[in-house]
Amino acid sequence: MNKTSLLNSLIIGLSIFATAIILGSAFKNRNAKQDTISVTGLGTKDFISDEIYWSGNFSTKAMDAKDAYNHLNNDKEKVKSFFLSKGFKENEFSFGGVNFEKSFRTITIESKDNETKTEQVFDGYTATQNISFTSKKNSDLMKKIESVIDHTAELINSGIQFNPATPQYTYSDLPSLKHNLIENASQDAKERAEKIVKTANGNLGKLKNASLGVFQITGTGSTEEDSSGGNYDIYSKEKTARITVRLEYVLD
Repeated sequence: MNKTSLLNSLIIGLSIFATAIILGSAFKNRNAKQDTISVTGLGTKDFISDEIYWSGNFSTKAMDAKDAYNHLNNDKEKVKSFFLSKGFKENEFSFGGVNFEKSFRTITIESKDNETKTEQVFDGYTATQNISFTSKKNSDLMKKIESVIDHTAELINSGIQFNPATPQYTYSDLPSLKHNLIENASQDAKERAEKIVKTANGNLGKLKNASLGVFQITGTGSTEEDSSGGNYDIYSKEKTARITVRLEYVLD
């Protein structure tokens, strides 16, 4: 074997050896277990709704549609006067359109063979109209709406078939509330991870993964369980919002 062949053989051998070392190291690193820690943080906040929506409807009944409409118009003026007398301005409430429905009653008919059957008989027209109130970031108007809800029995006593609905409460700045909760929940998760690792004499590395839980809003003090699809209470004025954040850290 001449010098050139010997040199080529030596180079090839060194190359194979170096490749084996590199591949072996890569395989070792690929299969090495990377230690991580996963923690869940919670962000909560109590708040008071600053928006309210409340409505009610009133109805009249007559055998003729025109009569039903005229009766309803008379009741509308009485309803309007009632709320004006309670301190509301005309632009603080609104009336919806008139809805007509045919009414039927069931009668029982006995035949000569002592057999009975039932039959639906036309019983007139029912005309219904809605009135609604809305307040957004106006505490005085909200209080006025809340105070009148308990006095609608006065309308019923005057002969008007008024049916009040349950008031609905919402919050005007949910985006900021959510951001604040996420920040608090993330900080809570990080502090939990640091305490756990410190207790175990370890070191917390970089953040590997992060995920959000479902946004929940319930009435303050409610025992209602969290829903997988999220809760959004609209019937409580005082509410509690919460969200969870799950963080996964690498351990150094």
